[in-house]
Amino acid sequence: MNFQMKALSLSVAAAVLVMGCGKKEEAAPAAPAAAPMTVVKIGHVGPLTGGIAHLGKDNENGARLAIDQANAAGTMIGGQKVKFELVAEDDQGDPKVGNTVAQKLVDAKVAGIVGHLNSGTTIPASVIYEAAGIPVISGSATNPTLTERGLKVTFRVVGRDDQQGPAIASYLASQNKPKTVAVIDDATAYGEGLANEVEKTLKAAGVKVLPREKGTDKTVDWKAVLTKVKGKKPDAVFYGGMDATGGPLLKQARELGIKAVFALVMAPVPTSQVWLSWLVKPLKA
Repeated sequence: MNFQMKALSLSVAAAVLVMGCGKKEEAAPAAPAAAPMTVVKIGHVGPLTGGIAHLGKDNENGARLAIDQANAAGTMIGGQKVKFELVAEDDQGDPKVGNTVAQKLVDAKVAGIVGHLNSGTTIPASVIYEAAGIPVISGSATNPTLTERGLKVTFRVVGRDDQQGPAIASYLASQNKPKTVAVIDDATAYGEGLANEVEKTLKAAGVKVLPREKGTDKTVDWKAVLTKVKGKKPDAVFYGGMDATGGPLLKQARELGIKAVFALVMAPVPTSQVWLSWLVKPLKA
């Protein structure tokens, strides 16, 4: 019985060997090579800390959503699939910090910049991007100087102060018909630039504009300024600045019994679709 089992085993082994020699196994088809992918870094800069961090974060979220949408769509540039990555930096709304993070993004070799939020940080930082040949686009820097210096890679997607200022001044003059207006600004490139345009338009319309009052982009106690304004009894008050300082200004004015109409213009935050179109189109060129 032992001998028979051994013989059977040898027969099976021989048969397998013969079958193996007689028919070659077909190799499995090679998996298609993965399409090459290029990583494209996009920088975002805005105030992510401080009084207007909410605006900077909104801006960043818009850029981040745009990048997610572009990646989900399988964006191709020059026939090659790309993956966008966001490199976010906080400029704290401070021009010196803005210049530092601008150079940091240049050193990181980003393909483009979304930001900065403030005119006061965008204008000096744009010089750094221009020298590096990196395009920058802002959705909220409205000071005309930004795009009037002949820089080749600096863009914006929002109306300038010399468009927004006359619009709000004309509305104020036609709808509220004030005889006297007080103009206050926060001494930033944005706030002062906008206030200048409002004042110019009001004067051209025959409205009396009181001597300018100023604070800063960090002023929270406006009572001294407002007490002076109250004594001159303006029919309307225009404030050039951001909501972090404009809110306390209005609240304290009402507490002091100032019943004048208040006009404030806040910088808009573009939708992610604006960022998305910018991310893709220039890079295809």
